[in-house]
Amino acid sequence: MEHSEDPESGVGSRKSEGPGLKAEGKKTEHCMVCGELLVYRVRVEEVKCVYCGRIDQGHILCPQGHYICDTCHNQDAMRIIENTIFTTMSSNPFEISELVMSFSGLPMLGCQHAYIAGGALMAAIKNMNPLICKWRQGEFTNDDIKEIFERTRKQAHGGYCGLTGICGIAPAVGACFAVLTGSRCGRDEEQRITMEAVTRVTRAITDITGPSCCKAYVRTSLETAVRYLRENAGIELPSSGKIHCSYSNKHPHGCREIKCPYFNGGISGNPGKENQI
Repeated sequence: MEHSEDPESGVGSRKSEGPGLKAEGKKTEHCMVCGELLVYRVRVEEVKCVYCGRIDQGHILCPQGHYICDTCHNQDAMRIIENTIFTTMSSNPFEISELVMSFSGLPMLGCQHAYIAGGALMAAIKNMNPLICKWRQGEFTNDDIKEIFERTRKQAHGGYCGLTGICGIAPAVGACFAVLTGSRCGRDEEQRITMEAVTRVTRAITDITGPSCCKAYVRTSLETAVRYLRENAGIELPSSGKIHCSYSNKHPHGCREIKCPYFNGGISGNPGKENQI
């Protein structure tokens, strides 16, 4: 691995550049400010966001003292994610997710991918014509996707895939199933279906972990969700087909290469044809 893991170091103790740091020229790998390898700590410490000045409790820090809160880390990418998800006419969740992941300003890793997975899945369902779903009648709208994003925001936090074992993509997909079924605390079958979906997605993510890769997690989670929807709701979304990942050389922890099912597959993104933000 290329990142440092030094739980006893003084990382983050240096004086930051303070609130108001300009966002231009953000890096998409390693530290978003300077591009240095990040340090992943096993103990939380008080930190200050270099962009907004927010005081936070963080685990992922830069040797130069740069810390970026989740809101500032995600905001540029969320603009692209929302614009694409809310306006796409595609009913193919893999086509939607690959398009969003192709934007050059999207970090290689990060909880932006939770919004991509949940948004792509729900947008594809919304765009189906006709939509046949035994769980819910009527049309889905962007308000349903906004609800999924809000629920995702509560549980998708950077680095917590390693700190708690829960990748934010799992609750994002779970939020989709909850909206589809009407699940909420106290419900019977609806909650069981939602929890089963999250269990299956978590298992699929676990099977391709080591090290983590958010883009692989999006793909395997969508494949799992599409199968479960077909089996239990009668929703027939397109399958993934063969996916050829083009991001291997960007992975800050090192690509799993032949251990990853998306390494040197069929067709997908092209690193020479990234969409510019």
